[in-house]
Amino acid sequence: MEPGTEPGSTAPVSRRTALRTGVGLVALAGCTGGGKSSSGATSPGRSAGQAGTAEATPAATRSASASASAASTGPGSLPATTAWVPGPGEIQPDVKLRAVQLIEALGSWPPGGSGAAAAGARVAALGGVDTALVSQAGPLLPTADQAALQVIDAQYGGILADSASVLVVCDQWTAASPTGPVTAGGTTVDVRLSAAAPRWTVTALHPAAPGAAAGSLSAAASSVLADSRIELPPAALADVRSGSVHDSVLQAMLTLARTYSMSVSVVRSGHPLDVFGTTRPSDHPLGRAFDVWRINGRTVVDPTTPQDLVDGFMRAAAAAGSYNVGGPRQLSGGTTPNQFFTDDTHHDHVHVGFNS
Repeated sequence: MEPGTEPGSTAPVSRRTALRTGVGLVALAGCTGGGKSSSGATSPGRSAGQAGTAEATPAATRSASASASAASTGPGSLPATTAWVPGPGEIQPDVKLRAVQLIEALGSWPPGGSGAAAAGARVAALGGVDTALVSQAGPLLPTADQAALQVIDAQYGGILADSASVLVVCDQWTAASPTGPVTAGGTTVDVRLSAAAPRWTVTALHPAAPGAAAGSLSAAASSVLADSRIELPPAALADVRSGSVHDSVLQAMLTLARTYSMSVSVVRSGHPLDVFGTTRPSDHPLGRAFDVWRINGRTVVDPTTPQDLVDGFMRAAAAAGSYNVGGPRQLSGGTTPNQFFTDDTHHDHVHVGFNS
C-alpha cells in the first residue's frame, strides 16, 4: 500500500499481531483505494484482479508458503482453524475484526451447509451485516459439502476517518462429500467498510483474481518460487507464477531474502487499483510492489517486535531499489526526500514499491 497522503505529511499508524500456524490456502490481498466521491468520501473502488482464487499448487512449488500443503489430500476431516483476534498495537482493531468475521462466516461451513442461502444465514447471524454481500463472495463459496477457512493476516489497504479497506488473506479447505478428499486453496479479499455506530459497516467485497500460470517464467520468478525464505500466500504465489510481477520486485525479494525471512501478504491481485482515498494508481496492480507483514517470524504490527528489525528491513528494501518504502515509523535519510513514509495504513506492514 502506498501513502494516501501528500508527500511529507504524516498520520497515525496501525499495528497487528498475526495468529496463524496452519497450512492450506491463502488469499491474496493488496493495498489500494477507491476514488473519492463529490462529497470527499472514499467510494468502494474495484480491486486489482477481482473475483478469482489462487490455483492450488503442489507443495514443491509453493516453497515456504504458509499454504505449503498439497493441493488435495486423502479423505479425512478438514483442518482445525482458529478465529482471528486482533493483537496489541492495532489501530481501530474492531474495523479489522468486522471485516474478518464476515470472511470467516462466508468461507466456513459444516457438512451440508453449502450454498448462498446457508451463507446468507451465517452472515445474518453476525448482526448488522447486509446479507446481499453474499453475492460478492466469489471464490469463498465454492461448490462443496463443507469448508474451513483460516485467516492468515488482516492488513489495512487503507484507513481513513470514514472509510477503510481491510485485506483479508486466508487459507480455505473444502471437501465435496463427507468422505471425499480435502482440497486446499485460498484467496485474498479486499473488504471495504464505512464508519458507523456501534460498528463499522461492510459495504463491498473484492476477492482477488490472480492470472493464469505462464508457460515460462523469468529466472527471477523461478528463484523466488524456490526460495524457502520467501513465504507467499496463494494469490501472491499465483501472481508470481502468472509472470505478471516485474523483475525489479522479484530481484528485491531475493536480495532481502539473503538477510531476512519474510511473509508476504500482497503482491498484485487483491489490491485496490488506486492508493486508498486518492485517484492515484497503486503500484500493486501493475506488478510493481509487494507488502510484508512478518519478518524473521516477528509481525510488523506487534509492538514487541524490535524496531531495529523492521527499520533495518525498510532500509534494506530501499537499498534494493525501492523508491517508495512505507512502514510503522518515519525513517530519516533516503536517496529522495520521500523515499520513506508512514501513516495509519502502514502500521501493520512494510510496503516496498518500484517505479519500473
